[in-house]
Amino acid sequence: MLHEISSGVVTRSPAKVRPYLLLMRLDRPTGYVLYLLPGLWAVALASGRRPDLLTVVLLAVAAVLVRGAACAVNDVIDREVDARVARTVSRPVASGTLGVRDALLFAGAQAVVALLILAVVNVETAVVAAASYPLIVAYPYMKRVFFWPSAFLALVMSVYALIGWTAATGSADYRPAVYGLYAGGAFWTLIHDAVYSHQDKEYDRRIGVKSSALLFGKATKAWLATFAVFSVGGVLWAGSQTSMGWAFYLIAALAGAFLAYLIIRVDLDDPTSCWDTFVSNTYFGWLILAAMVAGQFT
Repeated sequence: MLHEISSGVVTRSPAKVRPYLLLMRLDRPTGYVLYLLPGLWAVALASGRRPDLLTVVLLAVAAVLVRGAACAVNDVIDREVDARVARTVSRPVASGTLGVRDALLFAGAQAVVALLILAVVNVETAVVAAASYPLIVAYPYMKRVFFWPSAFLALVMSVYALIGWTAATGSADYRPAVYGLYAGGAFWTLIHDAVYSHQDKEYDRRIGVKSSALLFGKATKAWLATFAVFSVGGVLWAGSQTSMGWAFYLIAALAGAFLAYLIIRVDLDDPTSCWDTFVSNTYFGWLILAAMVAGQFT
């Protein structure tokens, strides 16, 4: 449903606006949902039974903008690589629909507006988000110089757990539970990004860029299973540091089983299967959020 809504907004937008919406991947909401969810886990854990609805809404809007800025920066840096990959050749910067200057200005505008929105929640939240911006800019270069770029991405994506906790508490003085959520989100990112990277592994091999798909090769599923254990383990440990009830552990266990199912099911040599599994990872994140909420009432 979210995909249909987002795609509809992009399709019906004016012709001059549409390239910018495509640049921020508004038609592909999976990315910003994956980015947002660890932040929502943290809000649920920190707020107890009474999360502030306005805080949740502002976090969601900011997540879309931060992710949009990251995509714009990524597309500028990767424009020559994207132009050589079938899946990305039509992206606005790679195809020449948007120039580098316009893309960077749009990225900067999104980044600034996201900070202003987060500052409405509290200034500390905006400061934590701003501190993550250099990491976001650095990430596109990792596939050129670092043998495991997904590991760097995992560190960046999971920052939203810290942002969510700061938004809910007004403080960057983190409790141990937050680091469990951060670890859970980081290992989860290693899973869905590795699956995502298998879509382009043949292009990556020819072009000479690095990815999880090329690093793990035929051992990918064994690595994914290991990451799943640590992801669910981090979340369970975070819950154990608070007064979570039995429903938290039950639903978190179901989420872990679902993640295992996705790993078993995916055909890493089929780009369509990889994409479907990447999208389905959002259900794991929603299940963990449901576990956080239900655990407050049991």
